[in-house]
Amino acid sequence: QVQLVESGGGLVQPGGSLRLSCAASGTIFLIYSMGWFRQAPGKQRELVASIDSRGSTDLADSVKGRFTISIDNAKKKVDLQMNSLKPEDTAVYYCNADLQTGWGRRDDNWGQGTQVTVSS
Repeated sequence: QVQLVESGGGLVQPGGSLRLSCAASGTIFLIYSMGWFRQAPGKQRELVASIDSRGSTDLADSVKGRFTISIDNAKKKVDLQMNSLKPEDTAVYYCNADLQTGWGRRDDNWGQGTQVTVSS
């Protein structure tokens, strides 16, 4: 069983910064990719940023130039550095991990979510 434990959410003023971290534990043979999604009230969950085990990244247009994603394969950990935060970044942020968890078994895993609120 895989667990994704998130940390780093909270309340920040517009223009401020936060860093989200997500650590995976359990039986993990291989990391294909890890990333962050977010869901604001009344909206669909959307991709914020993802990174594969080689370091190739994919960022939503709305966060390019402000957010940076990084991965530590040895620690099975992904971080999201969020700078120049805007009120529209307010959402629950979910960690996601695409993992090989057994022979011939590939799973999509989710964290419990962490609230990010950008408000003055």
